[in-house]
Amino acid sequence: MGDILFLAHRVPFPPNRGDKIRSANLLRKLAKIAPVHVGCFAENDEDRAGAADVDALAASHCVVDRKKPLVLAGVEAVLAGKPVSLTAFHSPRLEQWVQDTLAKQAIDTIVIFSGQMGQYVPDAFEGRVIIDLCDVDSAKFENYAASGQRVWLNSREGRLLAKEEERLAHRADATVLISANEAKLFTSRLDAPAKANVQVIGNGIDARFFDPQQAQPHPEIATRKGPHFVFTGQMDYSPNETAALWAVEHFLPVVRTRFPEAELHIVGRNPTKALLARKGVAGLTVWGEVPDVRPFLAAATCVVAPLQIARGVQNKVLEAMAMALPVMVTPQAATGIDAEEGAHWLKCEADPQAMCERIEALLADPSTVADLGLAARQFVLDHHDWDAMLAPLKGLLRDEGEGARDAA
Repeated sequence: MGDILFLAHRVPFPPNRGDKIRSANLLRKLAKIAPVHVGCFAENDEDRAGAADVDALAASHCVVDRKKPLVLAGVEAVLAGKPVSLTAFHSPRLEQWVQDTLAKQAIDTIVIFSGQMGQYVPDAFEGRVIIDLCDVDSAKFENYAASGQRVWLNSREGRLLAKEEERLAHRADATVLISANEAKLFTSRLDAPAKANVQVIGNGIDARFFDPQQAQPHPEIATRKGPHFVFTGQMDYSPNETAALWAVEHFLPVVRTRFPEAELHIVGRNPTKALLARKGVAGLTVWGEVPDVRPFLAAATCVVAPLQIARGVQNKVLEAMAMALPVMVTPQAATGIDAEEGAHWLKCEADPQAMCERIEALLADPSTVADLGLAARQFVLDHHDWDAMLAPLKGLLRDEGEGARDAA
């Protein structure tokens, strides 16, 4: 096959958040298949430093600073009748680089990571187009609106993104979603689902890195009695912020009635003002950005993921499971992970009393805690290894005949 053009809405490196972990592993896999030319956006100095890792993998690359204020993107979107998500990621410089790369290089496949980047695929391009949407963004914005968050803006964004997702599904040779549930949801929202080739490539985990044998408990936490409950994630991401605030306001007070020295640890970059304002709450520590999340997981008695809005697969859950920890998830946080309730994790609606009853029963038997953690890690090893997750990719990059021959 010829070269690959890979377009992502963020520099994949360092892979320290869910979307970047997936795009980094996707890029590594593509680079083993064919020469890859990479176009993406940088939002901060960390992203800009990550361009060196892109350079090490790519035949050529273009990293564009994304500086457009959200207000300006919103004005442009309203005037153009487009989703804000598209105008926020529109760059004439990147658009020109894509055109130049297609003219100068032997590109026969464009791989798009995240729907915002589909706008860069020229109508005249005759090669294969693979679009990894990850999850159904339009449904996420509809959920925000339904929960009362910026109702008009989020309703508009959901409606217009749904049209863009339909366009991309019909433009692409294959549209990839992160789980069977997301694929089913995506297909159900298409006006012409028969015209779309919808595939699933799940999220993987580096279980050699997230290994309880490779991490020591955080020394400060280890000196305190606990039990210790940990919630991790990008804390300026609205679903994570909402879940963290719920855990502080509803879960922590109830669990401390059962375990007076229980502590909740919120671990992740960019905690919002609302979260930082909770500092001083008894039993709460908001750690913010940390260089390595593993010591916090290693010090945890239990990881909690009380998400109430979630799309795709939660890396935070897989990481905790790989660390052989008991994990308490809501049904939303469990989406896309086919683990078994009671065997690999505890699953419960966002009800603090019910959650705490389950946790209290679990912690009463240390052997059950250990067994649940070991079963969780084995589940990740068996079902979420990155090599296994990305195995279908090579077939998608070829036509059906070539893919069938390769499989044979």
